[in-house]
Amino acid sequence: MACKLGGCKTIVAVGLTGVLCTVLGGVMIFMVPQLIRDQILQNVKIDPSTLSFEMWKEIPIPFYMSVYLFHVVNTEEVLKGKKPYIQERGPYVYREYRQKHNITFHENDTVSFLEYRTFVFQPHMSQGLETDYIVMPNLLVLVSSMMMEHKPMSMKVLMSLSFSMFSQRAFMNRTVGEIMWGYRDPMIDMLNKYFPGMLPFKDKLGLFSELNNSNSGLFTVFTGVKNFSKIHLVDKWNGKSKLNFWHSDQCNMINGTSGQIWAPFMTPEYNLQFYSPEACRSMNFEYERSGDFKGIPTFRFVAPKTLFANGSVYPPNEGFCPCMVSGIQNMSTCQFNAPLFLSHPHFYDADPVLLDSVIGLHPSKEKHSLFLDVHPVTGIPMNCSVKMQLSLYMKSIPGIGQTGKISPVVLPLLWFEERGAMEGQTLTTFYNRLVLIPKLMQYLQYILNALGCLFIVITLILIIKNQRLPSAPSGAKPQIRPASQLPDSPPPGRPPGWIAYRQQVPSDLFCLASCMARMSSFYMYNHGHTCLTCVSVSVCMRKRERERERERERERDLNSKTVKSGIWGRFYESQSGSTLTPDFSEIYISPGLSKPQAPKASWRCCLPLPCPSP
Repeated sequence: MACKLGGCKTIVAVGLTGVLCTVLGGVMIFMVPQLIRDQILQNVKIDPSTLSFEMWKEIPIPFYMSVYLFHVVNTEEVLKGKKPYIQERGPYVYREYRQKHNITFHENDTVSFLEYRTFVFQPHMSQGLETDYIVMPNLLVLVSSMMMEHKPMSMKVLMSLSFSMFSQRAFMNRTVGEIMWGYRDPMIDMLNKYFPGMLPFKDKLGLFSELNNSNSGLFTVFTGVKNFSKIHLVDKWNGKSKLNFWHSDQCNMINGTSGQIWAPFMTPEYNLQFYSPEACRSMNFEYERSGDFKGIPTFRFVAPKTLFANGSVYPPNEGFCPCMVSGIQNMSTCQFNAPLFLSHPHFYDADPVLLDSVIGLHPSKEKHSLFLDVHPVTGIPMNCSVKMQLSLYMKSIPGIGQTGKISPVVLPLLWFEERGAMEGQTLTTFYNRLVLIPKLMQYLQYILNALGCLFIVITLILIIKNQRLPSAPSGAKPQIRPASQLPDSPPPGRPPGWIAYRQQVPSDLFCLASCMARMSSFYMYNHGHTCLTCVSVSVCMRKRERERERERERERDLNSKTVKSGIWGRFYESQSGSTLTPDFSEIYISPGLSKPQAPKASWRCCLPLPCPSP
């Protein structure tokens, strides 16, 4: 088969390119996901040789803790048994710095560490200063009174006298800094001096006095180097594989991770768990919806309604009892028997009885619900907001005059939000490596497959067209009608003044006729004896350079005085089956001109157009 339209080499090149693109795209479809998976597994493991180890050691994501304190407006009325009226003050915002120390790797594929936290006040982000005064319940008086409820009356009276001696009352007016990080008190100093170890704290009493510049316990977690299925899961906390605070094995279980990273390749069915030393328990979050954070796909996990439900509403929580109404968790067993309760802010998702017992609370899902936005492929949190409220259960205790006639109430002390979001250079690096590059590789494999299919289709079209075109035998000359059979007058459309030039059609024009067999007429502009035709014809004619040169010599000998500026011709075709075969051609050349005639815009080679006028 003769390769005419496009040439054999072109067809082979296009075909091979198509096959190569298709094969490469197919290989990428199977190989790219595995390569990405291997790369992620390599980087999420806790291993000093990985690039992410330094990020795990010292988290580059900025964390902030926003604290909202509740100011008690009507303290005198509360002592008379009225409902407390509270006002929310804040936020008081602190930058939280976390860094792991004492990192020790063990033979059982685990690593132990202490994570220290430091809080620095951020005045420009806060609505108030640490010097602001807040009226709050006096924990020393009210907690001690609740702990003495079932003690003999004599002991209660003695405690009441001690409170009076040191001017202790049920409510106190302290600064934000003192409430948060502790304050010294003469009574506390006396008890620590004469009864060392009696109080669970040293020197200062504050809600977060033990939190700043301290660690949250010794964590031992699985590295995932040897066994990926347990990656980041907590093996032990403070050397214990389970807790002893609660009243059931299920509630005492240490489940999930340490709350900073989870296993990669999550699905919506994934149960997000982590152990919180501050809450003294493991927490479960459930999938809510898919989303994105600054272009990075995420899964949003939220707290289920059963997180702080009591045992009557959710039986598995029975181990956290003694319980009160649903929506608050009794923390007394892990907080030195202090009647403290943990809940969502403003008693969100809690029993309405709690909300009705206090004036000034306004629960809202947008403001008070917590969430974690996690990148499902890596298990790394992109944006998180964990919100908790700490409340005090208080009431009047007979024998302790400082408690007056306080009605039983769970009074909110404060609520706080710990939030962090990936940003800056860390976010850019994460996006480029784990989102953009995999996405580009995914698009590339589809583009390669599409190009491969396109090139293969083009190759097939060229092959089919070449099979339908006639082949010129080697050395064959075109069949020419005798001169007597040629028309005496030029065909219609011949340019006026052009001279008919009848001779044997040269082989290069035969090639042209074969390539353009389905055209009834053609026009070629010839300037300097260089044929300006379409690519396929030019290729065909270049192969017969010698024949062209001999023809030019014959033309110069025939009419040396004629300056040829154009050639126009017409095919005479005969039909053989379904194929039109050129028999011969007429050629007309222009008369001599003072200068070569410039081609017109309408002169197009290889188009079945009428011959234009000169």
